[in-house]
Amino acid sequence: MPTHYDIVIIGAGPSGEGCAMRVSKQGFSVAVVDDKGCVGGSCTHLGTIPSKALRHAVQQIIRFNTDSMFRDIGEPRFFSFPRVLKRAERIIQKQVDLRTTFYAKNRVKLYFGKARFLDANTLEVGTGEGISETLKASNIVLCTGSRPYHPKDVDFSHPRIYDSDTILSLKHTPRKMIIYGAGVIGCEYASIFCGLGVRVELVDTRERLLDFLDHEISDALSYHLREVGVLIRHAEEYEKIEVDEYYVHLHLKSGKKIKADALLWCNGRLGNTDHMGLENAGLKANDRGQLKINQSYQTEVKHIYAAGDVIGWPSLASAAYDQGRSVGSSISRPEETFFVSNVPTGIYTLPEISSLGCNEQELTREKVPYEIGKAHFKTLARAQISGETVGMLKILFHRETLEILGIHCFGYQSSEIVHIGQAIMSQKGEANTLEYFMKNTFNYPTMAEAYRVAALNGYYRTL
Repeated sequence: MPTHYDIVIIGAGPSGEGCAMRVSKQGFSVAVVDDKGCVGGSCTHLGTIPSKALRHAVQQIIRFNTDSMFRDIGEPRFFSFPRVLKRAERIIQKQVDLRTTFYAKNRVKLYFGKARFLDANTLEVGTGEGISETLKASNIVLCTGSRPYHPKDVDFSHPRIYDSDTILSLKHTPRKMIIYGAGVIGCEYASIFCGLGVRVELVDTRERLLDFLDHEISDALSYHLREVGVLIRHAEEYEKIEVDEYYVHLHLKSGKKIKADALLWCNGRLGNTDHMGLENAGLKANDRGQLKINQSYQTEVKHIYAAGDVIGWPSLASAAYDQGRSVGSSISRPEETFFVSNVPTGIYTLPEISSLGCNEQELTREKVPYEIGKAHFKTLARAQISGETVGMLKILFHRETLEILGIHCFGYQSSEIVHIGQAIMSQKGEANTLEYFMKNTFNYPTMAEAYRVAALNGYYRTL
């Protein structure tokens, strides 16, 4: 006999957790199904948490090896990738332990196994060794996440070829690595491996790095990656990949041939919707495995919802959690439903990047009369004290009304700094203007002071 629930959620990542916590607190009976054997999703086990923990460890290594103050302690040291990875593994376990308690406290039933639709309200969960359970629900939420795209002509089973998931199983530190794909993940791993002393060649299929960013920020990232030794190859596509006992050989359509100890594939992701029997529920994913949803996160079958990477943009853990909460509202309190749209970009390269709102290219294209205010970190006392003087805060605002149109930050604590601008941009009318930053006092010395410096810099341009 099937077990009945008000809501069954497939996937225990950020969106699944956000939804489960929201509806369980409203008294609904909730079950969550996940195929990983523990909660957290790819965010905790393969993506956001391990890569950011790696980045933090590498940042500390770079600081120790380059700051003369530490020479009294010892000479610069080499740290292997597996050794640094151990730190990430400790953080992952802490996250799993913490998040497991959330489900227990809110009486959410967990099933570990692969879910498949039998019909639009019924799921079969295969828990292994031929054992399965049948679940029925009034509402079903798909939070199945995504995985790296694998071209059929690339042998990902070879020990010298990795994707952004399997790279966490790397057991040595290569002398040279090719990273194919210069999106957010590719750029982040280029920073990490270069910081460990690996020679990195970053192959970009586009004309510039992260072309969705404000071009000045993108140019700054390109400059600093090259400054630390990353070789960037723009507008290149692979023709074939050959592997022998010692090297990976990447053949490009331009005729170039690159040799390295390992290759990390970071070019594209697919939604995890295959082998789920979507057709039995009346659903069909697009060619990227993603599902179409409306403003309430409903799919084409109204009692089946989707959130997180499986719906595509923006494919960020922060947004996925809020999308999951919004799905929970759609089911339990429709009047509280919200659609996640104004999402700050957080890119954890070295240095990091964060942005929100329009960039210069968009404003120029739309013929908006804007002006620019800048604060270079090298002029801030807090940045000088911390030794993190690379970067800047850039505010784009309407020249006549002073309305803030975009916040772009590159450098130390960018992913934290951007939220001050986000809070002001979310205000209505005169509250969202440059005057807030000019008329309010900021602690000194802080990185937040960059807003006052940038606001005054921009305002004086309008006089």
